[in-house]
Amino acid sequence: MMKNVLRALSVILVLVFASCGKEQAPRNDMAIKLDPEMDKAAWAVTATPQDDGAWMVSFHAEIDEGWSVYSTQSYGDMGPWPSSFPFDSLGHVQLQGGIEEVSEHTIDGHDPVFDMKVKKFKHSVDFKQRVRLAATEIPFSGTIEYMTCNDEMCLPPATLFWQCNADSGTFHLSTTPFDPSAYRVVGCDDGVYKLAGVDLEKPAVPGPKVREKDSTLFTIFFLGFIGGLLALLTPCVFPMIPLTVSFFTKGSEDRAKGLRNAITYGGFILIIYLIFSIPFHVLGSVNEEIFNEISTNPWLNLFFFVIFIVFAISFFGYFEITLPSSWVNRMDQNASRFGGMIGIFFMALTLALVSFSCTGPILGSLLAGALTADGGAWQLTVGMGGFGLALALPFALFALFPQWLNSLPRSGSWLNSVKVVLGFIEVALAIKFFSNADLVMNWGLMKRELFIGLWVLVGIGLTLYLFGFIRFPHDSPVKKLPPMRWGLGIVTLLFTAYLVPGLTNGPWRNLKLLSGFPPPLFYSYYQQKSECPHGIVCHHSIDEGMEAAQRSGKPITVDNTGWACVNCRKMEETVWTEPEILKTLQDNYVLVSLYVDDKRELPKEEQHIYISCRGQKKLIRTEGNRWATLQAESFGSVSQPWYVLLSPDGKLLTDPVGYTPDKDEYGAFLARGMHGMQVLGASASR
Repeated sequence: MMKNVLRALSVILVLVFASCGKEQAPRNDMAIKLDPEMDKAAWAVTATPQDDGAWMVSFHAEIDEGWSVYSTQSYGDMGPWPSSFPFDSLGHVQLQGGIEEVSEHTIDGHDPVFDMKVKKFKHSVDFKQRVRLAATEIPFSGTIEYMTCNDEMCLPPATLFWQCNADSGTFHLSTTPFDPSAYRVVGCDDGVYKLAGVDLEKPAVPGPKVREKDSTLFTIFFLGFIGGLLALLTPCVFPMIPLTVSFFTKGSEDRAKGLRNAITYGGFILIIYLIFSIPFHVLGSVNEEIFNEISTNPWLNLFFFVIFIVFAISFFGYFEITLPSSWVNRMDQNASRFGGMIGIFFMALTLALVSFSCTGPILGSLLAGALTADGGAWQLTVGMGGFGLALALPFALFALFPQWLNSLPRSGSWLNSVKVVLGFIEVALAIKFFSNADLVMNWGLMKRELFIGLWVLVGIGLTLYLFGFIRFPHDSPVKKLPPMRWGLGIVTLLFTAYLVPGLTNGPWRNLKLLSGFPPPLFYSYYQQKSECPHGIVCHHSIDEGMEAAQRSGKPITVDNTGWACVNCRKMEETVWTEPEILKTLQDNYVLVSLYVDDKRELPKEEQHIYISCRGQKKLIRTEGNRWATLQAESFGSVSQPWYVLLSPDGKLLTDPVGYTPDKDEYGAFLARGMHGMQVLGASASR
């Protein structure tokens, strides 16, 4: 599964036409470098005949100074992407033996990036594959898949395409493009994704200069902090608080030193959780669309679905999830051996490992929820910071005020009840991840009513548990319900009752408090398949939208949206439902909804390579690839929702806006678009 995720992250997908010939070894001047600034390895392909009629195909790489290409051997899910050279499945090509690796600059040892022993190559390397051809007059082809890293970072795996052409039964150097009908090349200047009429610097009616809001990051931090507080109340962490604080305050030479050590311990806990987000900053710097690819990848969402169900079963008490004991023992030994600051760091790391069975599901929820195109890695960093701070604060506060330890409740069955409640929450989140995969793939397996129905069942189960009607393996008999449990049970019962109208087709089915979590209102069993909210006539192609606008004379609302976009659903179900907004969208605009996370593949003849205005190459394979590229190239954003108002001939009417939950602000945005039409009409008439 992790390999599939890495393939989803392979955003540097390029088409290279390498040459092959009867050379005995590739020459340096044959090596083709894709992008002098971004690419770190130049490749050449040669094929030489052997005495027995076979051919030796050699893939030669010239590697930039300081960078490496990895061996073909597998390193597992946590290791580097191995180099591979799959041949297309052609009947006349038979592979003989495996890949031979030849290099004078082989490094077989510890890799600082992946912290494991690997085999990699610097400067240059040849990968050789022996093949036998049943028909030499037929070309053969394949791909080169590889990753380049230095001692600090890695570029995402890249895929190169090659083909060797036969001529009179012999191979020769050739620059003939391989299978040009498979992938045509579209450039920035072709105007397919970079709309000529859109000038972001010169809208017809400029919008107000709004300072970027940091409310989203604050919300992520707050949710991370709440998650950390929940983790504190689990059996893996709560008993550690008095033990650890007592160790520092009573085991030190003086109280001041014990206080410093406890605060340092808490600080290291915060740092450890912040470190978890660093790799995502590296990925985000390579490709700005990567977080949208991660968060909407259907297979990754299904992976999270399975993982969260496993976590839930563990929280219910049917088995325990723990990290390998050797990891924990090694950290504990290091903490005892080093002492001082290093020892305190390993103590903090030991806590992170020991508590994984309780914190892992909460962190998984944070990871899956924070990686969006809107904030990318910074959302994850802020969320991790909130989580780590909540875990670290008790150790510092109780060290400052040790008398507070006496007020802590004793460990008991209530800790297990916290885990069980979290288990029900994990089941609800698992349903959401399955729904994301279903939406982006348009399978139609989990319509809105089924989603809400499953949440109702989860709510009923949690209510029965809180009121003591059902028990799990580690629960003690409930003789008397405490007030907290009564209160949570009543809240859960009311929430479950709130969900029930969502199962109907009545006027109360729009659950505005949950906008963004269930599938959209139009993804329903009660109506025929539709992809337009509230019965608005909409289009799903920018070309179709412009044609409709030119026929009607109306301006265009380009709705850059996504099936798995929470804020998009909030806008549709809380702002677009306002009577004046809905009437404006229905009567005055042509709506073009472009789903950037639609994973349905384009027909083969429509798939192509796009070379962006910055020189990056990208394979346009799905509907979502097409519209995500249009949004980035023409509208200067990769986040959703992103609303753009255009005239029928494609000119920008006003500055685009993103998530705008205030109906008055959004109404003013639409009004500026109508005013922009008047301005363009007035200027055109002069």
